[in-house]
Amino acid sequence: MAAGVGKTYRMLQEGQAEAEAGRDVVIGVVETHGRIETAALSDGLEAVSQREVAYRDTKLSEMDLPGILRRAPELCLIDELAHTNAPGVEHEKRYEDVDDVLDAGIAVFSTVNVQHLESLNDQVAQLTGTRVRETIPDAVLDGADEVVLVDLTPEALIARLRAGKVYPQERIGAALNNFFKIENLAALRETALRQVAEGVESKRLVQVAPAGRRDDRMVATAAPTAIGERLLALVTLHPRSQRVVRRAWRSAQRLGADLDLLVVRAPGSQPGGEDRQQLEALRRLASVLGANLLVEEGDDVADVAIRVACERGTTYVLMGAPGPRRGVRRFSDSLPTRLLRGLPGVDVRIVADRTLRQETPSREVER
Repeated sequence: MAAGVGKTYRMLQEGQAEAEAGRDVVIGVVETHGRIETAALSDGLEAVSQREVAYRDTKLSEMDLPGILRRAPELCLIDELAHTNAPGVEHEKRYEDVDDVLDAGIAVFSTVNVQHLESLNDQVAQLTGTRVRETIPDAVLDGADEVVLVDLTPEALIARLRAGKVYPQERIGAALNNFFKIENLAALRETALRQVAEGVESKRLVQVAPAGRRDDRMVATAAPTAIGERLLALVTLHPRSQRVVRRAWRSAQRLGADLDLLVVRAPGSQPGGEDRQQLEALRRLASVLGANLLVEEGDDVADVAIRVACERGTTYVLMGAPGPRRGVRRFSDSLPTRLLRGLPGVDVRIVADRTLRQETPSREVER
């Protein structure tokens, strides 16, 4: 749920256990953040030295991906999966390095916080007031053979923080007053538990409990998913549309469905300036989540959406809360009404924007 719960510690424990069982284990990168107990667990495990990367007259230390591939262990411990690499190395993100390691036939143990999942980015920002910039595609976590939730109560984590076991003394006060408020940690813990529960719900579980170790380990095998569901999310070239995309993607995951994103622009128009930036942002987000971005021209959003939904075999349509209708538009049918009429048998869902409640407390948005 957060830094300091013991993810790296647990990863090293697992690595030591694998080494004792005769497996060839190497540390690719471990971030101890000055935690003495965590660093001590590295003793006895071979480590591939990190390499120095020059960036803007500064030397940065990064994981040595070529060195790991040359060493070719059976198992590599690679901490902080969402880390962004310094420019100039093989990949922008560490999870892409991990893909190369896996492709080489090397197993990987890694760590990540729930707030680094791309689809939860908006939810975490609403819960904590902090926007996480380093994220990983949810598919990276979904592709793991095993997921271990390292759980800790908010009270216990705050006690660890006060004892100097998470951050240096000079950072403790700021952490307690910002991200590490007990209500934030409680919300993140609930989010982490729900994320794991949703993953378990869609898989058939086999409990593995060898004597003396891994009594909390669950190994999941894929179960059949529903066939024929397809979601279409209507988005605009506005930053708030990214929230709709993430909510739609999570809905698609629960349904075992494919997700299409639809942008409708005026015939002959070309996005420029801010619109071009927003379109590129949507393209990147669609790529990260594995959704399909469709850009269609048309004078009427409803007509285009109905046509695309019919062509794509859409079973659910999601859209943001419509804005106030002014002028002559007040006397015509709303977009949701036209979609319901034009797509019989297709569910239409309006994704509420909780931030609007803070900006205009007197306004209620129906879901």
